[in-house]
Amino acid sequence: MPFTFSKSSIEGVYIVTPQAFEDARGFFMETYAKAAFEAAGIRGDLVQQNHSRSVRGVLRGLHFQREPFAQAKLVRCTHGEVFDVAVDIRQDSRTFGRWVSLSISDSNRKMLYIPRGFAHGFLTVSDAAEVQYSVDNAYSPEHEGGLIWNDPQVAIQWPIENPILSEKDRSWPTLSQLKMA
Repeated sequence: MPFTFSKSSIEGVYIVTPQAFEDARGFFMETYAKAAFEAAGIRGDLVQQNHSRSVRGVLRGLHFQREPFAQAKLVRCTHGEVFDVAVDIRQDSRTFGRWVSLSISDSNRKMLYIPRGFAHGFLTVSDAAEVQYSVDNAYSPEHEGGLIWNDPQVAIQWPIENPILSEKDRSWPTLSQLKMA
């Protein structure tokens, strides 16, 4: 099988490790195969791919899309390293408000699969990083939402105290202020 799927501490979030074939020329690996993902219990079609580049200390997130444009994401880092985070914002979930994190990089080649109903963000910990993520639903600006990165109720243990943030990412609500409708 070209992938190893490991369950995280929150149901539905998976650590995906692709099998890389390396030789003197470099490497080759599959980054997505619908049949393999479905065999692991991950259903849905990926319909859009996004690519960002950030310098050290940039924190992007925590972002999500509201219904009917909620998105599952498959996140990977193709250059550098990021501290990637998913926060469960499913209000009827037993893990509501809990988070998982994973260091993903071009060297470990790990990916994080994040189902719908999660806020997602990442912090660049290398000099620069490029992140590519595929989503299973189209982006809709009217359905965009976010969660403030340093919400004390969520208490993410970011490896930095003063990240570089966009104006939008500085102004997201806390989990207790979050309105999903």
